[in-house]
Amino acid sequence: MHAASTVTLSRDCEAVQIPAGHSTMLTAGTEVDITQTLGGSYTVYANGGLFRISAANADALGIKPEEAATPAAVPVGDSVNEQMVWETLRTCYDPEIPVNIVDLGLVYDMGIEPLDTGKRKVFVKMTLTAPGCGMGATIAGDAQQKILILPDVEDASVEIVWDPPWHQSMITPEGRRVLGIE
Repeated sequence: MHAASTVTLSRDCEAVQIPAGHSTMLTAGTEVDITQTLGGSYTVYANGGLFRISAANADALGIKPEEAATPAAVPVGDSVNEQMVWETLRTCYDPEIPVNIVDLGLVYDMGIEPLDTGKRKVFVKMTLTAPGCGMGATIAGDAQQKILILPDVEDASVEIVWDPPWHQSMITPEGRRVLGIE
């Protein structure tokens, strides 16, 4: 995560409005404040609101591809295991909170199942900090795409559930430390 910095978009840039979750286009020349750079995406403040910009659009922020935030390196040659999936999920962030979804206590269940093809299916059940959060599909989609990159993973399912309801006591000690709520 970097300190907030102000940049001017060099080109039109696709973004997701936070917390509504709607796709929108930020136009070239728009001044934005980069407020969070975690997990391969960027949270920016522009036009009176927050937006999430993917690493694929980092160049619009003036960030070179080699400087762009990227998820943890994918192990080569190994078959997917639970530790790999948990570490991958730790690269997924709510764009408003500087704590990954695992340490935030949002992941309720994770499993790996063998498929007839010899590959694996990974399933995850997670929740959000608030039922009205429009970013759920974006966060779940980010987790799913990162899981699909893991070795031997053919299918990944990330389901958002609401039972039990999330509360702050689910945050891990590491998450509490980052948030300053120890």
